[in-house]
This record gives sequence, C-alpha cells and structure tokens, in this order.
Amino acid sequence: MPGLTLGDTIPNLEVDTTDGKMKLHDYIDDSWTILFSHPGDFTPVCTTELGKLAAMAEEFARRGVKLLGLSCDDLLSHVEWIKDIEAYSQSKVTYPIIADPNREIIKQLNMVDPDEKDSSGAPIPSRALHIVGPDKKIKLSFLYPASTGRNMDEVMRVLESLQKASKHKVATPVDWKPGDPVVISPNVSNEEAKKMFPHGFKTVDLPSKKEYLRFTNVE
Repeated sequence: MPGLTLGDTIPNLEVDTTDGKMKLHDYIDDSWTILFSHPGDFTPVCTTELGKLAAMAEEFARRGVKLLGLSCDDLLSHVEWIKDIEAYSQSKVTYPIIADPNREIIKQLNMVDPDEKDSSGAPIPSRALHIVGPDKKIKLSFLYPASTGRNMDEVMRVLESLQKASKHKVATPVDWKPGDPVVISPNVSNEEAKKMFPHGFKTVDLPSKKEYLRFTNVE
C-alpha cells in the first residue's frame, strides 16, 4: 500500500480518544509506542486482540512502551466495547482507543484495508500495527487481514529486537528470542567489537572465511 511506511514520521494528528483529546507526538513523547488499528468495535477477533494487549500492558510498560488503539467507531461505542473486552480478558483496558468515525485518521496513518468496505461502502481499517520509536518514526509494521488475529507474543519479540538494535550495534538472527545471542552488525570491526562487547563474541567459521557471522550476548 502507498503512504506512511518504515522510516516515516508519524503525523502529529490531534485525535479523540477514550482518554480525551491528544496529539500523537505528545502521547508518544520520548517512549516507544505500539499503535494498532481494528476493523470495528464489537467484533470477535478484535475483542480477543485488545483483551490480550490489556493483559500484557504491564509487560509493555516495563519496557518503556505505550499502547494506543484505533477503531472507526465513535467514543461512546468504544466505551461500551471496553466493557466486553475487560469481561473477556479479565484485564483492565488501561490504554486509550482513538475514535475515527469519519475515516480520516486511518488514511493518514496508512491503516486502510485495500479491499474491505462497510455496509455503506466506506473504507474500514486494516488489522494494522505500527511500532513507533521515541523519534516518532515507524520502526516496524504488521498488516493482517480481518480474518487473522495477530500474535502478540511476536509483537513483544520484535519490539525487544528493535530496542536491542537501537541500543547496541547488533541485529537478531532467525527465530531469535529474548535472552538468545544476537549478531554483531557487519559495519563493526573486530577491534571495535572487542571494546563494545567486553564479554566477548564468537565468530562462526564459514567456507568463505569471511568473519561476518559473529554472535554475542547483550543486556
């Protein structure tokens, strides 16, 4: 889809939410933020997703991460829907949910489903999720169809990967999980790596004899 994508700055929109009016940049402040959209209130997959995020909110907060939902229904609908989400998940919804009844915000945030329309023919949100860094730039995006619920453990995993990459000159290899070794970026020389990673690193012996696959551990 055209529009807002990786590396772009989130527009500083003023939005109505279940926690009152706010500007997106003020809400993000200097934190990581997960901004996620949903096709509609009182729908089954969305209810399970927002319930899971409510249950995980403290885990995200411990990592310096804020949550911000979005659906195209109005605030009154959101308030009533939250009661269902909390009953289903047995967790309190502590994050705000943006109302976008005019379907304008989803367009500016690149969260429009390219195919699906509501009964009146108006566009509806995709099941989109942006991870936004403290610099207000999009670091990662997921885009799922309405029929497929997201894996919130994967959201947590990639968030931790992004945070490590921003703190150290590292990347995370295939199937990486928090606590696993990471790989040192190719633009870091062995001499630099010895200073940056005092606990040491392991270089994999490859047929090419190129010493580019180096594993280490970081906090």
